[in-house]
Amino acid sequence: MTGYARAQGSDERRRWVWEARSVNGRNLEIRCRVPQGFDRLENPARAAVGSRMKRGNVSLTLTIASEQQGKPLRINRALLAELAGLVEEVRRGTGAAAPTADGLLRVRGVIEEEDAAEENEEALAALDRALSGTLDEVLKALAAARAAEGRALAAVIDRHIGEIEELSKRAADRASAQIGTVRTRFEAQLAELLERAPSLSEERFAQEVALLVRPDNPVGRKFDFLCQEFNREANTLCSKSADIELTRIGIDLKGAIERLREQVQNVE
Repeated sequence: MTGYARAQGSDERRRWVWEARSVNGRNLEIRCRVPQGFDRLENPARAAVGSRMKRGNVSLTLTIASEQQGKPLRINRALLAELAGLVEEVRRGTGAAAPTADGLLRVRGVIEEEDAAEENEEALAALDRALSGTLDEVLKALAAARAAEGRALAAVIDRHIGEIEELSKRAADRASAQIGTVRTRFEAQLAELLERAPSLSEERFAQEVALLVRPDNPVGRKFDFLCQEFNREANTLCSKSADIELTRIGIDLKGAIERLREQVQNVE
């Protein structure tokens, strides 16, 4: 089933968007993309999809943007103290002039941006709850979109099933009309081969004729397997037909079954 949904949320520090897309697939495959530092959300997101959907290729994307124009800067004091000690050691050993404060601040890592990932555990837990709530919204919307497509698909499948029923009825009527022809030909063949043998009973004749005009009809437990069985029966109908019109009906029936099977692949 195909579908698309989008949901967004925000707090005082950031805003985020969850997007969910699904396309047809025989099994459930989930792709999840989250920003760096939010990998902890990936497994719960996959589990949330799996609890709602059983088939299809589903893609989830989380985008997060800061509400602040620029992140505040801070000095990495531990690194600065280590650098100061090294500078003093070099100055005493070589007599070189000590670098200026401006030079020390240019060293990579001395000045850095504050990272939102350093929020305390309570703030992170609140953020995760908010993100999970928005994820729930987007998955509900995606399920609704898939359900809408499913209703449209149901109408298409109903039309295909109706076509198959009509063709099957025509085939049954045509096949019953040729039973007399099959019986006559069968009797003639037996008479030629067994000219001096006593005639077979009516019951035995009926059994033999039934074997010629009625194949077995196994039924699968699932819809797509059932379509395969339909197709086998249509092939049998065509192969055992002794009438050109019945063969044409059988070919039309195969086409209708294949159209039904194509739609069944989309059903969850």
